[in-house]
Amino acid sequence: MTAPLRNDTFLRACLRQATSHTPIWLMRQAGRYLPEYRATRARAGSFMGLATNPQFATEVTLQPLERYPLDAAILFSDILTVPDAMGLGLSFENGEGPRFASPVRDESAVRHLAVPDMERLRYVFDAVRSIRLALDGRVPLIGFSGSPWTLACYMVEGGGSSDYRLVKTLLYSRPDLMHRILQVNADAVAAYLNAQIDAGAQAVMVFDSWGGVLAHGVFQDFSLAYTARVLAQVKRTHEGNVIPRIVFTKGGGLWLDDMAALDCDVLGLDWTVNLGAARTRIGDRKALQGNLDPNVLFAGPEVVRAEARRVLDSFGPPHTGSAAGATHIFNLGHGISQHTPPDHVAVLVEEVHAHSRRLRRTGDSEIVPGHPENP
Repeated sequence: MTAPLRNDTFLRACLRQATSHTPIWLMRQAGRYLPEYRATRARAGSFMGLATNPQFATEVTLQPLERYPLDAAILFSDILTVPDAMGLGLSFENGEGPRFASPVRDESAVRHLAVPDMERLRYVFDAVRSIRLALDGRVPLIGFSGSPWTLACYMVEGGGSSDYRLVKTLLYSRPDLMHRILQVNADAVAAYLNAQIDAGAQAVMVFDSWGGVLAHGVFQDFSLAYTARVLAQVKRTHEGNVIPRIVFTKGGGLWLDDMAALDCDVLGLDWTVNLGAARTRIGDRKALQGNLDPNVLFAGPEVVRAEARRVLDSFGPPHTGSAAGATHIFNLGHGISQHTPPDHVAVLVEEVHAHSRRLRRTGDSEIVPGHPENP
């Protein structure tokens, strides 16, 4: 049994419902910029020791919520848990990032790929259950996965890449093999997200971190199509509640109109996209999430405040009233840097809440009647 949700602002905004302020959460909000995270990771002994232990994962997921009045929590995990469960042998080397012991680079390796047994990811679902209980209804919990294309990048390259030479070579020289990888990945991601929903995730997000490295046309065929395949299989409701689905493609602003056709509720935008222009193009078909440049957080507090206001002003006053309309969820345009001063995050959260309330007042907005946030 879990407690009733006390702050549903994020979920309401995902579903294009009016809210009294713009909700905010941050990609990688539980992470290395927090000293308490680093202390917990030291106790865990390694990143994988942290990510695979539900108690530690719960602890670090809640750490930013103890510091900041964020409007959502996101599961602490890694996007590469799915290919690791496929038997590719994930490890993290200090200063080098993730590595796979068995990258997928030839026909034999591709043919052996299969959707993994979700029991191999039981530690993730146990963490979701533990986090939901620990949240005690404070804010909603977001589950997530990497997109089929983004997972394929790591699986073929064997780790991170600066030029994507190996994965793009396979894509162009053997598109049949790449389509096979992406089909398996899409079905695995869908099963993974559904299991997170069953365990208690109240929204889910697909991170297409490397979709923006593809050429026009190639993006549509090898990234967008397989994100759509995931969404077609992911649950829309669970236990009577709608489960919002968020898609974020870094560098995807060029294809905003294509992404607007996805069967999802929210489109995440990086900092290269003008929010006001995106709102004009998308209308009220999707909520928009984003999109402050994470490096703004290295500037002084007054700059952080000014840039937060600029992002909010760019979107403009969200709609009011009972019908669905254009809504905004404040976030960064990519994950928060490990070097970010924690005090600057506090300034950001405070300013987003305060200025978004002012926007609603000056935009002839009205308090949403009957909303649980309002008296």
